[in-house]
Amino acid sequence: MREENKKIVLKGRGLVEGRVEGKALVTSQPISFYGGVNPLSGVVTERGHELEGKTISGKILVFPYGKGSTVGSYVIYHMAKIGTAPLAIINLESEPIIVAGCVLANIPLVDKLDKDPIKTIETGDMVQVNGNHGIVVILSKSRKHKQ
Repeated sequence: MREENKKIVLKGRGLVEGRVEGKALVTSQPISFYGGVNPLSGVVTERGHELEGKTISGKILVFPYGKGSTVGSYVIYHMAKIGTAPLAIINLESEPIIVAGCVLANIPLVDKLDKDPIKTIETGDMVQVNGNHGIVVILSKSRKHKQ
């Protein structure tokens, strides 16, 4: 039986339209885009964060919610303009800083999924995000998580 090839579908709320596919980067910790991420490189710089030293550029970024200054919205926008932003964002519940940043930057954003994305999606999984309909599809699981 080829259970590992079965697609997993999560349904929730689409906040910013767009449809993209990419590799997931998952954290159970909130992210501050102002001061916690280097916008020029897309690398998480917050000391002690579980993603410290990892790049979020070109990834489907999965985290519970944003934190910190409202300037974070403009950091997300700036990152999109220079090509260092995530492809899409998936939150447990988005707050205004992340929503505004994704709207400005035209980054697909989905939250309030019917399954906890932090527990269901693993770093390295190939994921499709459809912000138009609030749907996330795990297309394939990361090889390192297959047993």
